[in-house]
Amino acid sequence: MVGRLEIRLAGSGGQGLILAGMILAEAVGIYEGKFVTQTQSYGPEARGGASKSEVVISDQEIDYPQAVKPDILLCMSQAACDTYIFDVKPGGTLIVDASLVHHLPTTRALALPFTKIAREEIGREMMANIVALGALAQLTGIVSRESLEKALLARVPKGTGDMNKKALQAGIKAARAYLKEKGLRTGS
Repeated sequence: MVGRLEIRLAGSGGQGLILAGMILAEAVGIYEGKFVTQTQSYGPEARGGASKSEVVISDQEIDYPQAVKPDILLCMSQAACDTYIFDVKPGGTLIVDASLVHHLPTTRALALPFTKIAREEIGREMMANIVALGALAQLTGIVSRESLEKALLARVPKGTGDMNKKALQAGIKAARAYLKEKGLRTGS
């Protein structure tokens, strides 16, 4: 990576996107030594309202901490996709939860069923954010699996490490299969 990379994780409150943004930022900043900022916002509702987390990664000091034109947009709800798709940088990457985003604004979107994978492979839909984080890392190559796993284990509650590692790995595996099926190169 050269320069500034902007990532926006968006969905509904309660989907864990702020946690996912924190984990990603810590993985890149602490374990990979890049400059990084993480910001967040959510609606007034505790659960169900709009929620987003933005991570800015750079090889230089960051003078503005928010995403202006995201290079990567991860959407975990249809409302988030409809709201933020127009902010993405031309040629940027759109990744969506195919379980919850059914109307894609572009044929270039990378659509994987994060919520379905979390429910079927982990047994908990609430792990979709970690599944998505693993897939994001694999699809884009912005962070290594090792760094992401270290940051994940440092951030999640004690006793949930194995389940979270399983969710992360499920996302990586799903992204590898997706890329192979589409004939695309893997990110990491």
